[in-house]
Amino acid sequence: MTRVQQVGVIVGLVIVTALTLLRAGDPLFFRLAREAVFDEYQRLAPRPFEDVPVRVVDIDEASLKALGQWPWPRDRLARLVDRLSAIGVAAIAFDILFSEPDRLSPHAVVRDVEGVSPELLGRLPDNDATFARSFEDRPVVLGFGISSDGAFLPQVKAGFAFTGEPPFGAPPQIRAATPLLPEFEQRAAGIGHISLDPGNPSSVVRTMPLLLSDGQQLYPNLVLEALRVAQGASTYILADAPRKADTIMMIKAGEFIIPVTAAGEMWLYVTPDRAERYVSAAKVLADGGPPEEVRAALQGAIVFVGTSAAGLQDIRTTALGQHVPGVSIHAQAAEQVLSGRFLSRPDWADGLEILSIALAGILVVELTMAFSPAIALAFGLLVTAVALAASWIAFLYGGLLLDPLAPIVCGTITHFAATAFRILVIDRERREVRRAFGKYLSPELLYRIEHTRDALQLGGDERQLTVMFVDVRDFTAISEHRAPKEVVAFLNMLLDALSRDVIAHEGMLDKFIGDSIMAFWNAPVDVADHGAKAVRAALAMRGTLARLNAEDAFGFGGQKVAIGIGIHTGLACVGNMGAEVHFNYSAVGDTVNIAARIEAACKDVSYDVLISDSTAATVPGMALLEAGALSLRGRRSRTRIFAVVGDEPMAASGAFAELAAIHARVVEALRNRSGTARDLVRTARQKAAAIDAALPEFYRRLARRGEHFQRELENPPDVAAK
Repeated sequence: MTRVQQVGVIVGLVIVTALTLLRAGDPLFFRLAREAVFDEYQRLAPRPFEDVPVRVVDIDEASLKALGQWPWPRDRLARLVDRLSAIGVAAIAFDILFSEPDRLSPHAVVRDVEGVSPELLGRLPDNDATFARSFEDRPVVLGFGISSDGAFLPQVKAGFAFTGEPPFGAPPQIRAATPLLPEFEQRAAGIGHISLDPGNPSSVVRTMPLLLSDGQQLYPNLVLEALRVAQGASTYILADAPRKADTIMMIKAGEFIIPVTAAGEMWLYVTPDRAERYVSAAKVLADGGPPEEVRAALQGAIVFVGTSAAGLQDIRTTALGQHVPGVSIHAQAAEQVLSGRFLSRPDWADGLEILSIALAGILVVELTMAFSPAIALAFGLLVTAVALAASWIAFLYGGLLLDPLAPIVCGTITHFAATAFRILVIDRERREVRRAFGKYLSPELLYRIEHTRDALQLGGDERQLTVMFVDVRDFTAISEHRAPKEVVAFLNMLLDALSRDVIAHEGMLDKFIGDSIMAFWNAPVDVADHGAKAVRAALAMRGTLARLNAEDAFGFGGQKVAIGIGIHTGLACVGNMGAEVHFNYSAVGDTVNIAARIEAACKDVSYDVLISDSTAATVPGMALLEAGALSLRGRRSRTRIFAVVGDEPMAASGAFAELAAIHARVVEALRNRSGTARDLVRTARQKAAAIDAALPEFYRRLARRGEHFQRELENPPDVAAK
């Protein structure tokens, strides 16, 4: 690649970086464009209407005409509750605010009339009291709204359980709510907020916040409470995203699991509005009782009470572009949960889209500069087609919302910018080269002048390394009883935590092999005391795993996860290895094999951290116990290994000093085949229990491994591998 081409690549990469950072900032126009794409997907493939047991009792124009203008006296609403309860509905959720006393109550009307005696006033009915009494032992859920005035916050009728820390900072925040009359608040079976997408500047309702938070308490919305009350459940279970504070990944309400955004919002997957969803309130309150078809429609259903009357101004816009009553959106959300048809925008979607902008932009720049704009254009068109197809298929079959537009737009901008640079600069330079040398060089040589670039070199060098292998014990048994997603989540959490200990101690992570980790020290740069740092990393891993087990971070309900760690120090070849088109920086050689065999020997020795004698020589002050000389698989000579009990403070403790003295006698007895070996092992087990709970099993197994010490004099251990 020529110097000017290199400049063109740099300019292109600057543009790609700027576009990537712009998308990472996610400005408003990107969000609006993305939401428009998702709306279009729903219009092309709306959620099919399913006759699930969810209905809207609609205070419609016919109801207002038959029963009078709104607001109705609350004794009429009490009669509505009585009628619905008699039909046998599963829950009655009011998408209506009851923040003030009923002005139409006879008690309230007469109270302000001058000269009315208190005795007469006491005999007059109070509609609010009548309405509150209708809640008794009924599945009634009341709504509240967000307010900027006052300090009222409603009771929370449900409990919350969390798989991690309480995510009080995740949902939209609430400072105050519209008040509820105390008798209503006390007797309602559930209380939920009725706010739809608060703070969203768009008029289209695309998501619904299932929770609000005041920083110390979570408040469910009307749909969640209706689902909970209908099932007779008492508690919500919230799962957070791994290693992300103040996030929510899933909400469980009774038997229903609802995937949500990190802020606890559910993406709405709507159907065209259907008449089957609605039952007129006038029919429920009809003289002589509801008609039979109304009873059949409502029996066993979750009922949302609200209004579609235009004059009451509760009309919202859905992703389909339809204007529907707000209560219909609550009902559609409940239908969505019951049918199990969800939309979700995964946590990794933003990262994938940002990465695709960066990768596609880099490839477009490289293709434009190194080959031709036509090839880059063909690549861009292919990427566009793949992005659109993948996004649509993800939506249609997985309910995933992935934005194809931002990568396409950014890739197009990059392509035109790179093409313009090439036309203005690079192609002009090539024309000059051809004019200057066209008469003297063959076309093949000219092509090589224009397109030659340096090749990456493969190879490595030999150096002293400390190599570590880590493996999860009984991983097959763990996998057998769990879903693949649970196994992957477990491995990700464990390997991430253990890898941090390697990096913290200046180690190089080589690779992950299933449930195993390979790491090494002293490459690609020199690391002082690399053997000691590897051993300290192993001890840190032991502590990390103990903490994760104590916190039940894996969710195994008390089942402990164990690992084995093997470490060896010796010469190995390290460098770039593989093919010209794809290689890895790795280490190979006998040292690597020995470290792997030592890790495998952890099972036979029954201890979690074992090191070779060459590594033990680098940590003379640590608490080590000789574990014999083992014949490792694939090696003719034996390797002396040591169990790592602890660091220097552990080695300096009196308890370990006593154990080390007894252990030396155990080793001598086993080496000489003395009859006192068993008694000494028993004494060592008793001393070891106070130091490490795993050591008694180490000694129990040690008593049966006498040959690892007895044959030592006849077949000296392998020391050449150092």
